[in-house]
Amino acid sequence: MDTESFLQENQENLNNILRPFQKELNRGQRLADFLKQCVRCLGRDDFLQLEELLSSKIAQNVEEEEVLGECKPLFQTLREYAGEQVEKYRFEFIEDLSRLAEEAELPLEIDFPRFTVLKGIEGEIDFSKRTTSINKKVLKSIDPRRIVTAALRWKKQLYDGPFDPQAFVDSLYATYKKINQQEDAAPGHPVGIQQFYLEYVISLQSKAFFINMDKSKFRGYSLEQFGVDLWRYFEAGIGGTSNGMMLQLRPGRNNSLWLIDSDGERRQITGISFQEKAI
Repeated sequence: MDTESFLQENQENLNNILRPFQKELNRGQRLADFLKQCVRCLGRDDFLQLEELLSSKIAQNVEEEEVLGECKPLFQTLREYAGEQVEKYRFEFIEDLSRLAEEAELPLEIDFPRFTVLKGIEGEIDFSKRTTSINKKVLKSIDPRRIVTAALRWKKQLYDGPFDPQAFVDSLYATYKKINQQEDAAPGHPVGIQQFYLEYVISLQSKAFFINMDKSKFRGYSLEQFGVDLWRYFEAGIGGTSNGMMLQLRPGRNNSLWLIDSDGERRQITGISFQEKAI
Protein backbone atom coordinates (compact mmCIF):
# COMPACT_ATOMS: atom_id res chain seq x y z
CA MET A 1 0.00 0.00 0.00
CA ASP A 2 1.45 3.39 -0.99
CA THR A 3 1.51 6.34 1.37
CA GLU A 4 -1.44 8.10 -0.26
CA SER A 5 -3.67 5.03 -0.02
CA PHE A 6 -2.57 4.46 3.57
CA LEU A 7 -3.50 8.00 4.58
CA GLN A 8 -6.85 7.93 2.74
CA GLU A 9 -7.82 4.62 4.29
CA ASN A 10 -7.07 5.80 7.80
CA GLN A 11 -8.76 9.10 7.19
CA GLU A 12 -11.91 7.23 6.23
CA ASN A 13 -11.61 4.96 9.28
CA LEU A 14 -11.38 7.93 11.61
CA ASN A 15 -14.31 9.60 9.86
CA ASN A 16 -16.40 6.48 10.41
CA ILE A 17 -15.58 6.60 14.14
CA LEU A 18 -16.20 10.35 14.33
CA ARG A 19 -19.53 10.46 12.44
CA PRO A 20 -21.84 8.84 15.06
CA PHE A 21 -19.95 10.57 17.87
CA GLN A 22 -20.42 13.96 16.19
CA LYS A 23 -24.08 13.19 15.51
CA GLU A 24 -24.68 12.45 19.19
CA LEU A 25 -22.74 15.56 20.16
CA ASN A 26 -24.91 17.72 17.85
CA ARG A 27 -28.10 16.17 19.27
CA GLY A 28 -26.96 16.94 22.81
CA GLN A 29 -26.09 20.50 21.79
CA ARG A 30 -29.60 21.02 20.35
CA LEU A 31 -31.17 19.85 23.60
CA ALA A 32 -28.85 22.09 25.63
CA ASP A 33 -29.65 25.09 23.40
CA PHE A 34 -33.36 24.40 23.89
CA LEU A 35 -32.99 24.40 27.67
CA LYS A 36 -31.01 27.65 27.49
CA GLN A 37 -33.91 29.19 25.52
CA CYS A 38 -36.32 28.10 28.25
CA VAL A 39 -34.06 29.61 30.91
CA ARG A 40 -33.94 32.92 29.01
CA CYS A 41 -37.75 32.95 28.73
CA LEU A 42 -38.05 32.48 32.49
CA GLY A 43 -35.57 35.31 33.07
CA ARG A 44 -37.75 37.65 30.97
CA ASP A 45 -41.10 36.13 32.02
CA ASP A 46 -41.72 35.62 28.30
CA PHE A 47 -44.62 33.21 28.78
CA LEU A 48 -45.70 33.45 25.14
CA GLN A 49 -42.46 32.03 23.80
CA LEU A 50 -42.13 29.68 26.78
CA GLU A 51 -45.46 28.11 25.95
CA GLU A 52 -44.43 27.69 22.30
CA LEU A 53 -41.15 26.08 23.32
CA LEU A 54 -42.80 23.64 25.73
CA SER A 55 -45.34 22.64 23.08
CA SER A 56 -42.66 21.76 20.56
CA LYS A 57 -41.31 18.38 19.52
CA ILE A 58 -37.93 19.11 20.99
CA ALA A 59 -39.51 19.58 24.45
CA GLN A 60 -40.81 16.03 24.13
CA ASN A 61 -37.32 14.88 23.13
CA VAL A 62 -35.88 16.47 26.27
CA GLU A 63 -38.49 14.74 28.46
CA GLU A 64 -37.61 11.39 26.92
CA GLU A 65 -33.88 11.86 27.54
CA GLU A 66 -32.90 9.72 30.54
CA VAL A 67 -30.24 12.08 31.87
CA LEU A 68 -32.71 14.98 31.68
CA GLY A 69 -35.54 13.16 33.44
CA GLU A 70 -35.97 15.93 36.03
CA CYS A 71 -37.18 18.21 33.25
CA LYS A 72 -40.49 16.40 32.83
CA PRO A 73 -42.21 17.53 36.07
CA LEU A 74 -40.67 20.99 35.67
CA PHE A 75 -41.99 21.30 32.14
CA GLN A 76 -45.47 20.29 33.27
CA THR A 77 -45.46 22.98 35.97
CA LEU A 78 -44.20 25.59 33.55
CA ARG A 79 -46.76 24.62 30.90
CA GLU A 80 -49.55 25.24 33.41
CA TYR A 81 -48.01 28.58 34.41
CA ALA A 82 -47.49 29.74 30.81
CA GLY A 83 -51.01 28.64 29.80
CA GLU A 84 -52.60 30.62 32.63
CA GLN A 85 -50.53 33.70 31.80
CA VAL A 86 -51.47 33.51 28.11
CA GLU A 87 -55.17 33.39 28.97
CA LYS A 88 -54.80 36.45 31.21
CA TYR A 89 -52.86 38.16 28.46
CA ARG A 90 -55.75 37.86 26.00
CA PHE A 91 -57.16 41.19 27.21
CA GLU A 92 -53.91 43.05 26.54
CA PHE A 93 -53.20 41.31 23.28
CA ILE A 94 -54.97 43.70 20.87
CA GLU A 95 -53.34 46.72 22.49
CA ASP A 96 -49.87 45.17 22.21
CA LEU A 97 -50.39 44.04 18.63
CA SER A 98 -51.65 47.50 17.59
CA ARG A 99 -48.71 49.23 19.29
CA LEU A 100 -46.10 46.98 17.68
CA ALA A 101 -47.72 47.36 14.25
CA GLU A 102 -47.72 51.14 14.60
CA GLU A 103 -44.04 51.11 15.60
CA ALA A 104 -43.32 49.04 12.47
CA GLU A 105 -45.41 51.48 10.37
CA LEU A 106 -47.68 48.63 9.42
CA PRO A 107 -51.28 49.66 8.51
CA LEU A 108 -52.97 47.05 10.67
CA GLU A 109 -56.74 46.90 11.21
CA ILE A 110 -58.08 44.49 13.83
CA ASP A 111 -61.57 43.05 14.09
CA PHE A 112 -60.59 40.35 16.57
CA PRO A 113 -59.90 37.55 15.89
CA ARG A 114 -59.39 38.72 12.30
CA PHE A 115 -57.06 41.43 11.06
CA THR A 116 -55.97 42.95 7.76
CA VAL A 117 -52.77 44.58 6.60
CA LEU A 118 -53.38 46.32 3.27
CA LYS A 119 -55.53 44.66 0.60
CA GLY A 120 -54.67 41.03 0.12
CA ILE A 121 -53.02 40.45 3.50
CA GLU A 122 -55.51 38.96 5.94
CA GLY A 123 -55.03 37.06 9.16
CA GLU A 124 -56.87 35.32 11.95
CA ILE A 125 -55.75 34.61 15.50
CA ASP A 126 -56.74 31.41 17.27
CA PHE A 127 -55.93 31.83 20.95
CA SER A 128 -57.14 28.35 21.89
CA LYS A 129 -54.81 26.68 19.37
CA ARG A 130 -52.06 29.28 19.87
CA THR A 131 -51.82 29.88 16.15
CA THR A 132 -52.13 32.78 13.74
CA SER A 133 -52.89 32.33 10.07
CA ILE A 134 -51.90 34.98 7.54
CA ASN A 135 -53.10 34.39 3.99
CA LYS A 136 -53.73 30.77 5.07
CA LYS A 137 -50.10 30.29 6.12
CA VAL A 138 -50.13 29.07 9.71
CA LEU A 139 -47.79 30.62 12.23
CA LYS A 140 -47.59 28.51 15.36
CA SER A 141 -47.56 31.54 17.59
CA ILE A 142 -49.77 34.27 19.02
CA ASP A 143 -46.78 36.39 19.96
CA PRO A 144 -47.54 39.92 18.63
CA ARG A 145 -43.89 40.43 17.71
CA ARG A 146 -43.88 37.34 15.53
CA ILE A 147 -47.24 38.26 13.99
CA VAL A 148 -45.97 41.73 13.06
CA THR A 149 -42.75 40.25 11.66
CA ALA A 150 -44.72 37.77 9.54
CA ALA A 151 -47.07 40.51 8.32
CA LEU A 152 -44.10 42.68 7.36
CA ARG A 153 -42.72 39.80 5.30
CA TRP A 154 -46.03 39.56 3.42
CA LYS A 155 -46.07 43.32 2.86
CA LYS A 156 -42.51 43.26 1.53
CA GLN A 157 -43.29 40.31 -0.73
CA LEU A 158 -46.53 41.70 -2.18
CA TYR A 159 -46.10 45.47 -2.13
CA ASP A 160 -42.46 46.51 -1.97
CA GLY A 161 -41.46 45.44 -5.50
CA PRO A 162 -41.65 47.82 -8.49
CA PHE A 163 -45.09 48.02 -10.07
CA ASP A 164 -46.22 49.85 -13.22
CA PRO A 165 -50.04 49.64 -13.48
CA GLN A 166 -50.04 50.55 -17.19
CA ALA A 167 -47.47 47.91 -18.09
CA PHE A 168 -49.35 45.41 -15.92
CA VAL A 169 -52.76 45.84 -17.55
CA ASP A 170 -51.16 45.93 -21.02
CA SER A 171 -49.48 42.59 -20.28
CA LEU A 172 -52.81 41.14 -19.10
CA TYR A 173 -54.45 42.27 -22.31
CA ALA A 174 -51.66 40.71 -24.40
CA THR A 175 -52.30 37.34 -22.72
CA TYR A 176 -56.08 37.73 -23.11
CA LYS A 177 -55.72 38.59 -26.82
CA LYS A 178 -53.41 35.60 -27.41
CA ILE A 179 -55.89 33.17 -25.82
CA ASN A 180 -58.80 34.61 -27.79
CA GLN A 181 -56.86 34.31 -31.04
CA GLN A 182 -55.89 30.70 -30.28
CA GLU A 183 -59.53 29.83 -29.60
CA ASP A 184 -60.87 31.97 -32.44
CA ALA A 185 -63.15 33.70 -29.95
CA ALA A 186 -64.86 37.03 -30.51
CA PRO A 187 -63.40 40.20 -28.94
CA GLY A 188 -64.80 40.66 -25.46
CA HIS A 189 -65.38 36.92 -24.98
CA PRO A 190 -64.65 35.98 -21.34
CA VAL A 191 -61.69 33.69 -20.66
CA GLY A 192 -61.77 31.31 -17.71
CA ILE A 193 -59.73 32.85 -14.92
CA GLN A 194 -57.81 29.67 -14.08
CA GLN A 195 -56.76 29.21 -17.70
CA PHE A 196 -55.87 32.88 -17.89
CA TYR A 197 -53.73 32.80 -14.74
CA LEU A 198 -51.77 29.82 -16.02
CA GLU A 199 -51.16 31.45 -19.42
CA TYR A 200 -50.16 34.69 -17.78
CA VAL A 201 -47.59 32.98 -15.55
CA ILE A 202 -46.17 31.27 -18.63
CA SER A 203 -45.97 34.64 -20.41
CA LEU A 204 -43.71 35.92 -17.62
CA GLN A 205 -41.03 33.30 -18.23
CA SER A 206 -37.80 34.11 -20.00
CA LYS A 207 -36.52 32.46 -23.19
CA ALA A 208 -33.74 30.89 -21.11
CA PHE A 209 -36.35 29.01 -19.07
CA PHE A 210 -38.00 27.45 -22.14
CA ILE A 211 -34.64 26.21 -23.48
CA ASN A 212 -34.13 23.66 -20.71
CA MET A 213 -37.02 24.27 -18.25
CA ASP A 214 -34.48 24.90 -15.51
CA LYS A 215 -36.42 25.39 -12.25
CA SER A 216 -33.90 27.98 -11.10
CA LYS A 217 -34.91 30.16 -14.07
CA PHE A 218 -38.66 29.89 -13.39
CA ARG A 219 -40.23 33.21 -12.46
CA GLY A 220 -42.87 32.60 -9.84
CA TYR A 221 -46.03 34.68 -9.68
CA SER A 222 -48.26 33.78 -6.78
CA LEU A 223 -52.03 34.03 -6.72
CA GLU A 224 -51.70 36.43 -3.78
CA GLN A 225 -49.49 38.67 -5.91
CA PHE A 226 -51.95 38.49 -8.81
CA GLY A 227 -54.78 39.64 -6.53
CA VAL A 228 -52.74 42.51 -5.08
CA ASP A 229 -51.51 43.65 -8.50
CA LEU A 230 -55.10 43.73 -9.76
CA TRP A 231 -56.03 45.91 -6.79
CA ARG A 232 -53.08 48.23 -7.34
CA TYR A 233 -54.10 48.57 -10.99
CA PHE A 234 -57.70 49.45 -10.07
CA GLU A 235 -56.52 51.83 -7.38
CA ALA A 236 -54.19 53.64 -9.82
CA GLY A 237 -57.27 54.72 -11.80
CA ILE A 238 -55.48 54.79 -15.16
CA GLY A 239 -58.66 53.79 -16.98
CA GLY A 240 -57.55 50.80 -19.05
CA THR A 241 -54.91 49.58 -21.47
CA SER A 242 -52.76 51.81 -23.65
CA ASN A 243 -55.11 51.15 -26.59
CA GLY A 244 -58.27 51.92 -24.63
CA MET A 245 -59.45 48.45 -23.56
CA MET A 246 -61.20 48.08 -20.20
CA LEU A 247 -60.53 45.17 -17.89
CA GLN A 248 -63.56 43.31 -16.53
CA LEU A 249 -63.64 40.55 -13.91
CA ARG A 250 -66.62 38.23 -13.77
CA PRO A 251 -67.66 36.97 -10.32
CA GLY A 252 -68.88 33.42 -9.81
CA ARG A 253 -68.11 30.18 -8.02
CA ASN A 254 -67.29 27.51 -10.57
CA ASN A 255 -63.61 27.16 -11.48
CA SER A 256 -62.90 30.44 -9.73
CA LEU A 257 -59.96 32.14 -8.07
CA TRP A 258 -60.08 34.44 -5.04
CA LEU A 259 -58.95 37.86 -6.29
CA ILE A 260 -59.48 41.52 -5.39
CA ASP A 261 -61.97 43.42 -7.53
CA SER A 262 -62.28 47.12 -8.37
CA ASP A 263 -64.11 47.74 -5.07
CA GLY A 264 -61.19 46.32 -3.11
CA GLU A 265 -63.22 43.26 -2.07
CA ARG A 266 -61.90 39.71 -2.20
CA ARG A 267 -64.27 37.79 -4.46
CA GLN A 268 -64.43 34.54 -6.33
CA ILE A 269 -63.71 35.38 -9.96
CA THR A 270 -64.50 32.97 -12.78
CA GLY A 271 -63.66 34.95 -15.91
CA ILE A 272 -61.74 37.89 -17.30
CA SER A 273 -62.34 39.95 -20.44
CA PHE A 274 -61.45 43.24 -22.07
CA GLN A 275 -64.04 45.55 -23.62
CA GLU A 276 -63.62 48.67 -25.69
CA LYS A 277 -64.02 51.80 -23.63
CA ALA A 278 -67.50 53.27 -24.01
CA ILE A 279 -67.43 56.72 -25.66
